[in-house]
Amino acid sequence: MKQHLLHTPEGVRDIYNGECEKKLYLEDKLYGILKTYGYHPIQTPSFEFFETFGREVGTIPSKDLYKFFDREGNTLVLRPDITPSIARFVSSYHMEEAMPVRICYKGNTFINAGSFQGRLKETTQLGAELIGDDTADADAEMLSMIAECLLGAGLKEFQLSVGHVGILQGMMEAAGFDEEAEEKLRDLIMNNNFFGVESFIEEKHLEAGLKELFLLLGQIYQSAEDFQKVKKTAAGYPKIYAAIEHLEKLQSLFLLYGIDKYISFELGAVSSYQYYSGIIFNGYTFGSGEPVVKGGRYNNLLKHFGRHAPAIGFVIVTDQLMAALSRQNIETPLERNTQLAVYDEEHREDAIIYARKQRAAGCSVELISFAPDKTKADYEAYAKQNEIARLQFLLGE
Repeated sequence: MKQHLLHTPEGVRDIYNGECEKKLYLEDKLYGILKTYGYHPIQTPSFEFFETFGREVGTIPSKDLYKFFDREGNTLVLRPDITPSIARFVSSYHMEEAMPVRICYKGNTFINAGSFQGRLKETTQLGAELIGDDTADADAEMLSMIAECLLGAGLKEFQLSVGHVGILQGMMEAAGFDEEAEEKLRDLIMNNNFFGVESFIEEKHLEAGLKELFLLLGQIYQSAEDFQKVKKTAAGYPKIYAAIEHLEKLQSLFLLYGIDKYISFELGAVSSYQYYSGIIFNGYTFGSGEPVVKGGRYNNLLKHFGRHAPAIGFVIVTDQLMAALSRQNIETPLERNTQLAVYDEEHREDAIIYARKQRAAGCSVELISFAPDKTKADYEAYAKQNEIARLQFLLGE
């Protein structure tokens, strides 16, 4: 047992020293940006009843949940995803609200992923949800906030990949695929195996227009003009056509927000979360093998909690963003104003009075009693190691 005392379990880690300070600074800055859009912070519990994240909700598979029991025998889980918690919260406290509800939050999520995946099992997410607005304007606002947050974090190069679940759903419905075929196709797309998609489609007896649409799934589109060929091919499929038209409308709004250069459109976008019902998106940048942003529209999720309301939201995976910033050598600016006051017994009162005045003025002061076995050089080295801005000795001769 003792061999575990100095180690963390696999998939979790300690965050300390400068990295922790940078993370807290970054979270505060991003939180501030969300609040400028009128989003109000809330906190939800780290663990909830199992039903909040059950299979019907469409979030993480049960085998990947951390489950335990309370005294009454109820099955509880550490939240793997904050969005269902927000849906429960809104359904509980804003059931009769007729106007849009804007919420932002930050917290840790827990996924018991397989060890071979090499992923953290505890990650920090910071996000926002807009409940009660089913317009393209709400979708565009979400993407605008994301772009502003990533720019505010210091990123200069990133891409927001936007798709719509109605495109693939419409294709599979038109093709008459059964559940097994749909699952196989989703797996191929999620693994970016579009050669596999082509082989899979060639085996099916589909009409030419629908087959052509399937073969376009792996393409990336940068502008509304790129959609014209797809729209023409999709004209006979109302669900697919409507989804593409929605993406076109979004492109015009992205121009108004000035974020169009950060947007690309991906017709074959899919998500492991089954509750998405409209646009879905991911944010990518150099130095991160995983998306730094995930989100989408989930108009049917609140029904599970007893309220019918459209909704859209996103999360920034803070740990992934921190890793990307580090690998791109982008420094998170920290204000170093900590002082170190080293005093002896004779000057203890002077040191305490000095520290109280400085702290009242908004400065940080660290007090250390001068130890007989130390020298001034030791304290100077300590101050340098901890990036202390000012060192003051309050000592007798």
